[in-house]
Amino acid sequence: MDAVRLHGIGDLRFERVPGPAAPAAGEVTLTVSVAGICGSDLHNYRTGAWISRARSIAGHEFTGTVTELGAEVSHVAVGDRVVVDSRWTCGVCPSCRDGVGQVCAKLGFLGEVIDGGFAQQVTLPARNVLKAPADVADRHLAMAEPLAVALHALNLMALPGGAELVVAGCGPIGALVTLLATRAGHPVCILDRNAARSGLLSKATGAIATDLDTLADRHFRYAIDTTGNADVISRLLDIIAGASRLGLVGIGSAAKIIDPVQLVEREIALIGCHAFEDELASINDMLPALAPYLDPFIADILPLAEVPAAYDRLLAGDTGGIKTLIQIGGDHGH
Repeated sequence: MDAVRLHGIGDLRFERVPGPAAPAAGEVTLTVSVAGICGSDLHNYRTGAWISRARSIAGHEFTGTVTELGAEVSHVAVGDRVVVDSRWTCGVCPSCRDGVGQVCAKLGFLGEVIDGGFAQQVTLPARNVLKAPADVADRHLAMAEPLAVALHALNLMALPGGAELVVAGCGPIGALVTLLATRAGHPVCILDRNAARSGLLSKATGAIATDLDTLADRHFRYAIDTTGNADVISRLLDIIAGASRLGLVGIGSAAKIIDPVQLVEREIALIGCHAFEDELASINDMLPALAPYLDPFIADILPLAEVPAAYDRLLAGDTGGIKTLIQIGGDHGH
């Protein structure tokens, strides 16, 4: 079958590989239809972060149709289209037992710990799939995972009704946070150095594009950073109001940017937001209503063969759009 495999840092290849193993007990095999390129995929490729096995078929954002079931699987059936949980969790550590698998002691992700969805077929644990709503197109189902990440960040922020939110970064997660927040009735200000991207997001959601210098003269108490940029985070900490919350979703490089005295004296709550908890099921229920608003976020839909070149282009900042998808099989739905 056709697949895109990560062989090591900066080494991503489109190639022919054997098909996946037949599903064992508690597993399913999917025919993949649409997948998405995530910022963490790019970070992994550029830095080697999280490479726990090589060669590995990349991709943790994808959707497809169940083609084969292992024993003891009853919540989905052959022919069902599904949304996919990207997390690989052990199920037995204290965090998993507490229902917070996003901080599992052995947490990994599809495309790293096991083969992912940048392939025509994939076998994965059945616990990682949910039956998808019937009338949602596959290109929108493939966005369920990043939508769950965005919803998890918003849930952790616990915004009061109608509170204004500042979102730094208009990449996929920042854009989807903005979409969900504006649909929930929150005014949103967005920051991004890419004017084309912030303009697109502003048009799609009604969010107001601004910059850090302008924000410094305003009063705001709720912000989410999706850039992972130490300078942006430091500046937000300096200019956010007292008794405030700053959520960190972006993955950057380790940096000493936190002054605990500043957090205490100004009562700033710094909130780490990692993957998601049970939000994928909530997004699955929301997708029929969300789907009509997702197409403006799709910058490109590429074939598998073009994925390695797309990684380099995206890392170079050569896009004014928000989300790049990969067409692998047929896109069912509308």
